[in-house]
Amino acid sequence: MDRIGDAVRSELGRFGTAAPMADLVALWPQVVGEAVAANAWPARLSRDGTLLVNTSSSAWAFELGHLESEIRSRLGEHAPPRIKFAPGPLPEPALTASEGTQEPPPQPTPEQAEQARDWAAGIGSEELRKTVEKAARASLARAAADRSFW
Repeated sequence: MDRIGDAVRSELGRFGTAAPMADLVALWPQVVGEAVAANAWPARLSRDGTLLVNTSSSAWAFELGHLESEIRSRLGEHAPPRIKFAPGPLPEPALTASEGTQEPPPQPTPEQAEQARDWAAGIGSEELRKTVEKAARASLARAAADRSFW
């Protein structure tokens, strides 16, 4: 992974201020924490070296503007001379392991399958009957599996 990071930095170095962006983007979540990183993300460096950070709202921009000097000190040697915060687009959040994997849907019991078959029996169209039966089986199984207690 480090080898690709060096290659990316080298390639971005050809574009002037883009090279330091790779370091700033890599450090950002560690420096500001997860909550701030979810609502503010480095967008670009201006020609004068100011880091422009997009925020999810003007409230975040306002609050982070008051923390500029603290954030710059946490960035250490990678700190730009100035940071400017403004509302703007943020990157899509990465899926966590739990979000990326879904449990398979619950399977209906034989009794639930029979009940779904009975419900759909009066439907004349075979295609529609099968579709309704399948939906009813899934609904019955899901309802039985979701007996959460609030």
